[in-house]
Amino acid sequence: MQYLLGIDNGGTMAKAALFTTDGSEVAVASRRSEMLDTKPGWAEFDMNQTWTNTAEAIREVLSESGINPSDIACAACTGHGNGLYLVDADGKPVRNAIGSADGRAREFIEQWGSDGTLERIRPKTMQGIWPAQPNALLRWLRDNEPESIEKASWVLMCKDFVRTQLTGEVYMELTDMSGTSLMDVGAAAYDDEVLQAWDLADMKAMMPPIKQSADICGKVTAGAAASTGLAEGTPVAGGMFDIDACGLASGMTDETQLCMVGGTWGNNQYISREPVVSPDVFMTSCYSMPGWYLMLEGSATSASNLEWFVTQFMEAERKQLADENRNIFELCNDLVAATSPKDSGIVFLPFLYGSNVSLDGKAVFFGLDGWQNRSHVVRAIYEGVIFAHKWHVDRLLNFRPMPERIRLTGGAARSEVWGQMFADIFQVPVEIPAGTELGALGAAICAAVAAGVHDSYEAACGAMVRFDRTHEPNRELAETYAKKFANYLKLLDTLDPVWSDLAWQAD
Repeated sequence: MQYLLGIDNGGTMAKAALFTTDGSEVAVASRRSEMLDTKPGWAEFDMNQTWTNTAEAIREVLSESGINPSDIACAACTGHGNGLYLVDADGKPVRNAIGSADGRAREFIEQWGSDGTLERIRPKTMQGIWPAQPNALLRWLRDNEPESIEKASWVLMCKDFVRTQLTGEVYMELTDMSGTSLMDVGAAAYDDEVLQAWDLADMKAMMPPIKQSADICGKVTAGAAASTGLAEGTPVAGGMFDIDACGLASGMTDETQLCMVGGTWGNNQYISREPVVSPDVFMTSCYSMPGWYLMLEGSATSASNLEWFVTQFMEAERKQLADENRNIFELCNDLVAATSPKDSGIVFLPFLYGSNVSLDGKAVFFGLDGWQNRSHVVRAIYEGVIFAHKWHVDRLLNFRPMPERIRLTGGAARSEVWGQMFADIFQVPVEIPAGTELGALGAAICAAVAAGVHDSYEAACGAMVRFDRTHEPNRELAETYAKKFANYLKLLDTLDPVWSDLAWQAD
């Protein structure tokens, strides 16, 4: 029997999952990746620890499953996009990784936005820019940490670093690179004009050769086999950006579908053979299926806001429930289910880790009354996260019709209460793909195509993707949620000038 290994390195976890060729989960393991406490606004990770965590997760999956590692037909990696993983000529880290929520390079984003650089180069890059993209981070390092640039031989994304540790070969995979503003997305190639726009032309030699998602990019080395328990010589595919992996895991193989990811980032995406190049779309990138583009609207405004609330205000309950072998998020669901959407007018702006409307935007609870309790606050968080998704989806609807169905993945999809709220607010059915590790499943789908287990992405998704449940919208709540969303938008407009004033005062 053949198996497929999917490896997923997000912002907080290193995961490995083993699948059969029909997409059934065999075993899953994970290790938490701790963010380093460096400076305010920075988000860094120990790259050596990232690899150690990944290797341990793979070893645990193999041990749990009890399979012969030689039966793994192929492995593939996915991971968070952007940030920066610099390695030397031997593939070893030259400094900590910089994560996708880092804000140190904001000055370059402001400069390139105000001096016209962004709009001049957008027809090639097809996307907006933000502080954690490698173009801005490379400029910041040149000015503030030149020794790291001098030591570095290659610029990598997270999953490309992990793949390099597995194979000893250095490549950059197309879907990830096409989301970095470092290339001509339409040509699917590095571009001198793009690099010159960011004043990075001298760093072109640090950009690795580009491979497609389903290209075989090497085989597991003896050293990696010893660390992971994998069989030496196991093929490793190029893999993909995590937004592509979630797209594949939700069966997104044509332009009729819209996929949402409710995780650290709230991503909302669809694919088309024609790219959208517009300041009204956050990012257009190359999709893992050759010839297709992925249009994405997203920001760091999703389920991580609930994680913050739980960590800061419900830690005692978390520990108590853990002793009872229960999950704190089950309690959150119970709290929300105990309220009605008409009970409270609290509006929550989910901007704890970033904003989709202002670089200075901060999280807000608006409309609190003394009679309200924790249930109303948690409901406001659930609603505010969905409203942020809706803000993004409404922008995408300028370029495509509303889909008949939405497919929801990420942490929010694990909650039946939250899933129903997505359906009620968007007023379309919401389908939840089956499985617990959909990023890893997307990587395994890629591995299946790379190994020839399935002869196309369409065939692989048809064989490996299933759905756990569907939430039908409650039509009676349409007007209530429409009014709440209008209040959400009004609050965004009202606070827009206030955020910049408060940021100035804080300085």
